[in-house]
Amino acid sequence: MGNNTFYDVNDIMAICGCKQSKAYSVIRELNSELAAKGFLIFQGKVNKTYFHERMYSGRKDGNE
Repeated sequence: MGNNTFYDVNDIMAICGCKQSKAYSVIRELNSELAAKGFLIFQGKVNKTYFHERMYSGRKDGNE
């Protein structure tokens, strides 16, 4: 069963072109923001929609 809701560290590394430690840092930061807003989070994964909102103002392709 494919996961269409969350990105894991490998996805973040591929999207951002960063190393694993930075990808985990991004996941932790975004999950911290979500937890502060009262959302349930999963360690090591980040919601795709929220990732795109924070990284690209909601656009999946990163273009304005």
